[in-house]
Amino acid sequence: MCSLGWIRAAPEARYLQIKQWSQVTGTRPYDALLTKGEERKQRILEVAQRMLARNGWRNTSLAQIAAEAGVTPAGLLHHFESKAQLLHAVLELRDADDDEHADREGDILEQLENVALRFERSPDQVRMFTVLQAENLDPGTPLHDRLLFRYHAAVETVAEGIRRGQREGRFRTDLDAADKAVEVIAFINGMETSWLLDPSIPLVRVFREYARSLERELSRADVPSATA
Repeated sequence: MCSLGWIRAAPEARYLQIKQWSQVTGTRPYDALLTKGEERKQRILEVAQRMLARNGWRNTSLAQIAAEAGVTPAGLLHHFESKAQLLHAVLELRDADDDEHADREGDILEQLENVALRFERSPDQVRMFTVLQAENLDPGTPLHDRLLFRYHAAVETVAEGIRRGQREGRFRTDLDAADKAVEVIAFINGMETSWLLDPSIPLVRVFREYARSLERELSRADVPSATA
């Protein structure tokens, strides 16, 4: 009998063979298949991220991603039913990385300085996000609503960090936190594009100096600066 003969065996025989294999190896074959499937899915996401960063979503097809990932188009569609679903999955991967490294309840100025480390840690994600954002400015594009929601959420996160400093008595209360948050997010987005154009920009120093400048603007005159 060939090594694949058990596939054509009766259901009872297949069950016994699976059970015997599990007892010998200590693993279930379906667990191994699941692990292999997850690895393939992760590889597809990584390839998609690289290709989207380089070519954008308009110039990247599912067939191209499948070929680069070493799977068939049907194999890719097993994990992602459409191009839109894959695009959202890639952005979810980026958001998960942000969530893992961000402290949204921490000091807003420290978090701002740490953004430079994210740039250096995940340059492909920065490039991909910048390209996708530029391609989805039109309300009719597939990622527009998601990116707009994410932008508003980012502005609110920064605004709440400023309000927290105002409540604690560290920051001036005559400044509008939401307006200042728009400025901060604009700085971050602008630095993403500038750094992608010119990777020699000293990110850590630029973000540190901007954070200090922001602290001077936000701080009350009667409260000593943390960086003084």
